[in-house]
Amino acid sequence: MDKNNLRKEYSNGEITVVWQSAKCIHSGICFSNLPKVFQPKERPWIKMNDATSAEILETVAKCPSGALSIKKT
Repeated sequence: MDKNNLRKEYSNGEITVVWQSAKCIHSGICFSNLPKVFQPKERPWIKMNDATSAEILETVAKCPSGALSIKKT
């Protein structure tokens, strides 16, 4: 897989956040709205257990590029 087109999934058992690197425009909305979950300098960078599913859903819905999306589990 092309490292510039990574696709990663992060789950908390209720929902799964899908991140697609090729779509990401680095707007910063995710980590400015929910910094306890979205931590781009950490690995893994999405900490699914640090907020409720509702909080995560709300933040992912604000992603302007569609790089973050939800896959129901």
